[in-house]
Amino acid sequence: MNIQINSQEDLKSAARQLLEFAAAEKIFLFEGDMGAGKTTFIKVICEALGVDDLVSSPTFSIVNEYLAKDGKIYHFDFYRIKDLQEAYDIGYEEYFYSRNICFIEWPEKITSLLPEHYLKIEILVQNENDRTVSISKI
Repeated sequence: MNIQINSQEDLKSAARQLLEFAAAEKIFLFEGDMGAGKTTFIKVICEALGVDDLVSSPTFSIVNEYLAKDGKIYHFDFYRIKDLQEAYDIGYEEYFYSRNICFIEWPEKITSLLPEHYLKIEILVQNENDRTVSISKI
């Protein structure tokens, strides 16, 4: 599934479409260049899920936890990890297999640790304001 995003309103619609497509999927991988809008999209998805907490990039903490209407959401940013041991050190397995939603930025840093099934969200920058979001179930 591909979604074109040209405005903030498009982001809200894209978040709803993503969640509908995801159905019961709990693991969401977000791929895209630096500045593509991964964290911005995650913020809008969290709003759609009823998160009242401040949603921000966990670049330095690696993982943030948010409370949503239907449970917890874990938001990971693996950009700064130097090796897989850092993912082991934070107890990634407890999060990934908790049956809670996990949003993962920079999943290519931990490819060998990813669960067998997930939703892959690729954000492609078209220009300063336009993005194409490609969503697939793996």
